[in-house]
Amino acid sequence: MKAIVVTDQAAGIAGMKLVDQPEPKAAINDVVIQVYASGFVGTELDWPSTWTDRLGRDRTPTIPGHELAGVVTSLGYGTTGFSVGQRVFGLADWYRDGSLAEYIAIEARNLASLPDDVDFTVGASLPISGLTAWQGLFGHGRLQAGQRVLSHGAAGAVGSIVTQLAREAGAYVIGTGRAADRQKVLDFGANEFFDLENDSLEDIGGVDLVFDVIGGDIGKQSAGLIRAGGTVVSIVGPVEAQPAKGLMIDFVVEADRAQLNEIVQRVRDGRLKTNIGKVATLGDAIASFNSNKRVTGKTIINIHS
Repeated sequence: MKAIVVTDQAAGIAGMKLVDQPEPKAAINDVVIQVYASGFVGTELDWPSTWTDRLGRDRTPTIPGHELAGVVTSLGYGTTGFSVGQRVFGLADWYRDGSLAEYIAIEARNLASLPDDVDFTVGASLPISGLTAWQGLFGHGRLQAGQRVLSHGAAGAVGSIVTQLAREAGAYVIGTGRAADRQKVLDFGANEFFDLENDSLEDIGGVDLVFDVIGGDIGKQSAGLIRAGGTVVSIVGPVEAQPAKGLMIDFVVEADRAQLNEIVQRVRDGRLKTNIGKVATLGDAIASFNSNKRVTGKTIINIHS
């Protein structure tokens, strides 16, 4: 099969190669998927799990990409809940070869059924962004109707879904971004737009939940906005300045079939819009990743059409 591999952490994206690899075999409780579309996150090459196994041993060359949509081609011993030919989508294990390949072996528990009326490209755009938003808002952030939510990077893949889910839950959402992102953020449902380039965060006032995808000084300043009992939820690590009146929680997203089902149902009935910024083929993926052009939204690689 064709796959993109990385072997040199120092080289980053420039070290990616498109090569021929053996097709994976299904282990116990595994499913082998013919990948139709894959999502990729640029920060993957900074994650230790891209380069080592759980014991810290080198596992290169590795295949990056952890979001996928495709069709089941074979089942491992003991695997239940899926059948050959079924359409699925899901989130691959961080420590196993990923989805920038024509086939992937993945634990069945990390997958959900992809309805026939949802395109593979859309399916591949949902696992990391959708699950991150869902778990950050409802699991870690304990979002309640009527609360004020500050959604950083609201024009991006995660922030746009945070904004939509929070609005649906009855929150008042302030979406942040660059000045050029204003209309996109408002189109995704933010009640207000805040310009991170030109405005002062202090002007926002108190909020009940900050969803931070930026970190750094923005994260530190945002912690000072939390009301009593509120929460800063971060996916970029803990900030140095802890909220004086609330909690600071940083987390790593986890696969969850029930949550994937909730997310894809919202796409089907129009309550949730996907945010796909760029689509490329597997052959053009490396050039796409190496581009200096700013892309807001998820990068998707269509692998099999």
